[in-house]
Amino acid sequence: MSAEAAASTTVGPQRLGSPVLPSRKSRRRWTAAFLVLWSGATAFAIAALVLLATVQDIRGTLPPIPHPQDVATSPVVLDRNGLLLRPFTIGDGRWRLPATRADVDPLFFEMLFAYEDRRFYDHGGVDWSAMVRAAVQYAGAGAIVSGGSTITMQVARLLDGGDTRSLSGKLRQIVFAQEIDRRLGKDEILDLYLTLAPYGGNLEGIRAATLAYFGKEPARLTPAEAALLVALPQSPEARRPDRDPEAARAARDRVLDRMVTAGVLIPEEAEAAKSEDIPTGRRPFPIIAAHLAEAAVLANPGARSHVLTIDRTWQLALERLAADRASALGQSISVAIVLADHRTGEILASVGSAGLFSEGREGFIDMTRAIRSPGSTLKPFIYGLAFEMGLAHPESLIEDRPTGFGDYTPVNFDGFYRGTVTIREALQQSLNVPAVIVLDAVGPAQLVARLRRSGASPRLPSLAAPGLAVGLGGVGITLRDLVAAYAAIANRGVAVPLTDGVNTTPRLDTSAQVLDPAAAWYVTDILAGVLPPSNGSAGRVAYKTGTSYGYRDAWAIGFDGRHVIGVWVGRPDGAPIPGLSGIGAAAPILFESFDRLGGRTEPLPLAPAGVVIATTAGLPEPLRRVRHTEPSVVARDPSPEITFPPNGVRVDLGIAGGDPQPLVIEVRNGAPPFTFLANGLPIGRAAFARSETWEPDGAGFVTLAVIDGAGRSSRVTVFVE
Repeated sequence: MSAEAAASTTVGPQRLGSPVLPSRKSRRRWTAAFLVLWSGATAFAIAALVLLATVQDIRGTLPPIPHPQDVATSPVVLDRNGLLLRPFTIGDGRWRLPATRADVDPLFFEMLFAYEDRRFYDHGGVDWSAMVRAAVQYAGAGAIVSGGSTITMQVARLLDGGDTRSLSGKLRQIVFAQEIDRRLGKDEILDLYLTLAPYGGNLEGIRAATLAYFGKEPARLTPAEAALLVALPQSPEARRPDRDPEAARAARDRVLDRMVTAGVLIPEEAEAAKSEDIPTGRRPFPIIAAHLAEAAVLANPGARSHVLTIDRTWQLALERLAADRASALGQSISVAIVLADHRTGEILASVGSAGLFSEGREGFIDMTRAIRSPGSTLKPFIYGLAFEMGLAHPESLIEDRPTGFGDYTPVNFDGFYRGTVTIREALQQSLNVPAVIVLDAVGPAQLVARLRRSGASPRLPSLAAPGLAVGLGGVGITLRDLVAAYAAIANRGVAVPLTDGVNTTPRLDTSAQVLDPAAAWYVTDILAGVLPPSNGSAGRVAYKTGTSYGYRDAWAIGFDGRHVIGVWVGRPDGAPIPGLSGIGAAAPILFESFDRLGGRTEPLPLAPAGVVIATTAGLPEPLRRVRHTEPSVVARDPSPEITFPPNGVRVDLGIAGGDPQPLVIEVRNGAPPFTFLANGLPIGRAAFARSETWEPDGAGFVTLAVIDGAGRSSRVTVFVE
C-alpha cells in the first residue's frame, strides 16, 4: 500500500457501516449518570429496607386491636324494652357509652363520610389519594385545605394515644390504621369510632355527646345536631359548646357548608340548620330508677349492661308523681312507690324516694326496702285466714267494743266503738278491736307464717314470738314485702315471687298458697268496696290503707285485675308527722298511680267455686257470728291517752324554716270534755272533740297534758322544732 493510501485510511472520512466510538468526555458523562442512578437506586432500596424495618418495628409495638364489644364502656342499666335508665362512668370518670351504627341516625354518617372520609369503604385504612391531595393543597395554599386522615386513622390514634404530628407519629398511625383495616370489618371500625370519638371534657362516643348536649339518644338527629357531632371530634376542647358556643357554631356551620357542596344538603336545609341554637351547657345524664339501677351494678359490677323489668315510661310517671306529692306534703316527707304485675311478679316501677338528691328527704335511702311498721295493712290477711279456716264469712257479725286480752287492750284509731258490725264493715272501716279478736282466733304465728309464704320477711324482735300487736302494725316490714303479700291476694291466693332483674323475692314453694281462692276473693270483694279518696272512683281498685303508731308511716296498697301498687309516705328518719294518715296522704297517691298507667285498669277477678254469697241471715248458723273464744270485756272509758305526739319524740313543725305549723294533739279513751295544757297552761277545752291544736312560741321541749271529764289525765314531753 502506498503512503497516500495509508494516510487516507487513517484520517479520511469513515466508511459506511463502521462503528462510532464515544469520546472520552461522553464516556465520562455516561459513567457519572450510571453512578447517580446506581446510587439513587441503592439509596431507594436502602430507604425501602429501612422503612420496611421501621414498619416491622412499629407493628411490634402496636397495642392490641380490640373488637368493639371488648372496649371498656360505661355500665348501662336498661329497662325491659332496652331504653336507657341510668349510665355510670368508667373507672377514670369518663362517660363512654357503647354505640353501633344501628343506634345512630343515617344522616350523621352521610355527613361524616362526606366531610372526613369519602372513600371509607374503598380504601385499606389509608386514603393515599386524599393524603397526596391534602399535601398539594397545603403546598399551594400555605394552609390546610382538607385533611388526609381517614376514620380508620382516627380510630388508630384513639386506640394508640400517641402524637401524630411528627413524621414518626404519622407513620405509626398509618401502619396501625392498615392493621386495623386488615383485622376488622368496616362496620366494626365505625363502631369503635362511635364509641371512642372525643366530644369534650369527659365525654367519649356519640351517645355520651347526644345525651349531654341534646338530652336524647343519637337515633334521631337534626342536620344541625349531626353537623355539630361531625365537627367536635376534630378539636373537642376548643369547640366545646359548653365552653365556647361560638367556636362550636363556626365549626358546625363549616360542616353544613361542605354538605351543600357535597350534595348531602340543599342550601335551604343548611341555612335552616344554621339558625338552630347551639347547646350552651351539658344536660345531666338520665338517672331513672336510681336505687334499683345502683343495686343492679353493685350486684354484678363486671357486667356492661343490666336489664331490669322496669318500664321506663311508668317509672318516670311515678317518679314525677312522688316528687310532686312529697313537695306538697312537706320538706322532710318522702314518698316511695312499687308497681308490679301480679300475674308475672315483674316489678314495673320502683320509686325509692321523692328525689335522689333531696337532702331534706334523705333521698339516697331506698324506702321500698326500709323496714317500717305496716299499721293496719295486715288486717286483710287476718280476715282471709278466718275465711279459709271457716271461722267467719264477710257477713258474719262481730262485736266492736272495749275488749282486753290480758294486758293488751286495743282501741280503735278514732277512739270510738261501733258495737255489732259485720266483718265486711270491720275491714272496710279498719276497726282495730274486731281485727285483734279474729287474730286471737286464727293465731298471730299463723299470720306471720302466711306472710312469709307470700315472700315477705316480717321482722320481729329477736327471740320474740308473734303477739296480737302484730295485727295492728307491731312488726317490721318493707313496702316491697307488702306488695308481694298483696300480689298473692290478687293472684287468687297464690304467692307471686317479685323480680326486678336484680333480685327475686325468696319463697320456698313455686306454688305456695297464701290464702285459698275463696278466701282471697272474699278479701278482694271487701277491699273493692272501701270508699276511695276524693280523686278515686269506687269499685275498680281493691285497696287498704294503714297508719303506723305515732303517725310515722302512711300506707296504701291496692290492686286491679293485673297490677298491684304499694305507696308509702313518711319521713325516712322515722320522726312523727302531725296528722299523717294512710287515707289522707297515701291513698290519693295510690289512685293517681293507677291513673298514670294510662287508663289500663283491668277488672278484678270473678268469684271462684266455693264462694258463698249471702246476707247475714242467709248464712249457716255457725257463720252468722265469728267463731272465737269470747274475750274479756273491759270497762268503758278507761283513762285518757295522748296518742299524738308520742312521748319523747322530736316533732318537726317547720319552726326553723320560718313557716311553722300548729302542733296537733290527739287523745283516745277517757270521757269528754277534755282540757288540753302545754307546759301547765290551758290551751283549749273540747266538749266532744278528741284533738286540739297549739302554736308554740319557738323550738324546744314542751310538756303536753290532757285532763278528761272524770279528772283522769295523760302527759307526754316532746321536742318541737
